[in-house]
Amino acid sequence: MHWKAYLIRSTHQMTASRKATIAVTMLALSAVPLSAQSIYLGLRGGAGIPTGSFSENSTQGQQVLVDGAKTGFGYGLDAGIGLGMFGVYAGFDKIDFDCETTTCTSDGKYKLSGVSAGVKLSPPGMGFIRPWVKGGVTFNELKSAYGSSASGGLTTDRTPGYELGAGLDIPVFGLFALTPQVRYIGQNLKYKVPGVTSPTSGEAGVNYFTVDLGLAFHNPFGSMGR
Repeated sequence: MHWKAYLIRSTHQMTASRKATIAVTMLALSAVPLSAQSIYLGLRGGAGIPTGSFSENSTQGQQVLVDGAKTGFGYGLDAGIGLGMFGVYAGFDKIDFDCETTTCTSDGKYKLSGVSAGVKLSPPGMGFIRPWVKGGVTFNELKSAYGSSASGGLTTDRTPGYELGAGLDIPVFGLFALTPQVRYIGQNLKYKVPGVTSPTSGEAGVNYFTVDLGLAFHNPFGSMGR
């Protein structure tokens, strides 16, 4: 009978120990955001620079509908939560690329818009100016007029892509930070053009760089690092 009592006592001790460990872990996790959490919201604007087939002009005889894009300008919104050197973010983009081929009208534009989400890494202990890198998934769509009139519109599905970026946080006026950044966005968008006989649909690489300057607001209860 003594071994049964010992087993019951040991079981109760293990249960109490496990409960204490869980309680301490939860307390530690809840304490970290209070001391290190950073919430930010920012606006940015800059240039969109097409690359690859998206920027090339198709030669005579080629049946390419998404090409000839030129540097354009756009704006975006960023928001995120940081916890120490790691964080998560979400963003919105709208860019108007110039277009200089028969794909677009004479005053045509490639109009790109979409959203993104991903993770951000900001190394600790970097001083006043904080560098960071980020990577995530994008969901963009592209629209344009086609030919000599705007009656036929090129559209794409909102297809997943990816983005890689790097930038700096430069604190100004306490709660604000200038955020210069460079990003690369890679994606293959499925397009369709009503009224065009060949090709009526297909898939095209719509890849580009952005060079942006932003202004972000940080909550007063967190650090500037994201």
